[in-house]
Amino acid sequence: MNKHHESTGPAGEQQITLRGPADLADALPYLMGFYPNDSVVMVALHGGQGRFGGRLRLGIPQAPGEWGPIADQLAECLVSGSERREGRPDAIVIFLCQDSPDGASGRLTMERLRPFAQRLRTACGALDVPVLEALCLSDGRYWSYCCPDPRCCPEQGNPLAMPGTTVMAAAATYAGVHVRGTLRDMEARLQPWRTPAAVRTQERALDTAGPALLPRLLDERARREVATETLGLARRLMDRIEDAQPAPPALADAGDDQLIGSDEAAAVILGLQDRDTRDKAAAWMEGPEAQSALRLWRTLARRCVGPYGEHAAAPLTLAGWVSWSTGDEPGARVALSLALRADPDYTFAQLLHRACNEGLDPEALRRCLREAADADADADEEQAGADAEAVGEMETAVGAGAGRGATPLHIRSVRALPDGGRRRARAPRPPGMGRRKASPGSTRPRVPAAGRRTRDARRYGRRGSRARRHD
Repeated sequence: MNKHHESTGPAGEQQITLRGPADLADALPYLMGFYPNDSVVMVALHGGQGRFGGRLRLGIPQAPGEWGPIADQLAECLVSGSERREGRPDAIVIFLCQDSPDGASGRLTMERLRPFAQRLRTACGALDVPVLEALCLSDGRYWSYCCPDPRCCPEQGNPLAMPGTTVMAAAATYAGVHVRGTLRDMEARLQPWRTPAAVRTQERALDTAGPALLPRLLDERARREVATETLGLARRLMDRIEDAQPAPPALADAGDDQLIGSDEAAAVILGLQDRDTRDKAAAWMEGPEAQSALRLWRTLARRCVGPYGEHAAAPLTLAGWVSWSTGDEPGARVALSLALRADPDYTFAQLLHRACNEGLDPEALRRCLREAADADADADEEQAGADAEAVGEMETAVGAGAGRGATPLHIRSVRALPDGGRRRARAPRPPGMGRRKASPGSTRPRVPAAGRRTRDARRYGRRGSRARRHD
């Protein structure tokens, strides 16, 4: 066993000293806020006492050929991110968490992952940051990749402590830190339905709503009407959720699902594919409406079934944003990771995921959204007069053009942005343009015409470079 101490907090705060692999393994779920499944977790240590700093999580790649490049990226990402926040780390702790398929072959899992652990250690060493400990957690036991002494780290591993029975668990409970279950449980609350009958019903509703909505999303004036309708319906659904009888936590999601009809869900899901509409919905991020908004976004994410899986990026990103804004960083990371899994090029999710991982304060974004909401409210008051004036000008221009035999003029009103600039006109992208190419050997479900056309409209106006993803 490696004899070293790790502190769980900065000076001046209550500190817990962790001695060796057993304490480190027990501390992991409290560091993350959940029990990570099928994950590699890296934690930076700072100072002589090894204070915990930045942490990073990624699903363990299934193909061993990916372990080398992934290890290099993870090490570089953790070190560079720590340098921007707290300074260069003095050491790193690595956790590889993966249960065996039969629940009884943890040692075989540990041995299979040993090359990955070694590759992570060498990647950190290449950046002049030593790995203080590397642990494998599998089937309720832990193994150290760094300790060669079989007297304290036997081949069969050591059993993990029972949940809630350690000093770390007591300190976390006292501090109000709660572990919400496994990563798999948290992801399940946000993943699409699997019941065949429910999937067919929701998919039909999306297929029906798509062709009617797409032409309106591609027309500037009609697009504003769609935004108003979408936000109004979303607000009514939030009120319905808030007024419902509270359900036990285990039944809360099922209760929310029953409150929203398939047609209602389809209308809001497709309406949120418009970037401006989604940004306005993001303003429901604080106060009493935040929790009902979060429940609605989770419900809509579960309705993005079948070929509409990419559409989940919008509600998942909103769920991640509300979670982060209300102080739930573990929940935010899970939702944003799933959003990027649904659509790796979704720029809003990329930016939020990076900001959350780098420990930025969400208040700056909250302030921007408040200002934008105030500006929208002022603009809405002026819009009726502006629209009437624009219609009058259009009628005059059309009449004049017809009298001369010339082409009629088309008047397009442009709303001022909060900063005094002007929004650039955006031309609709023809279907099929700018679509990502599938990687060789990958499979992709065939998308029906309605879903495909709506996705093309959604893509427009939110392209961005692919960001590196991590928790």
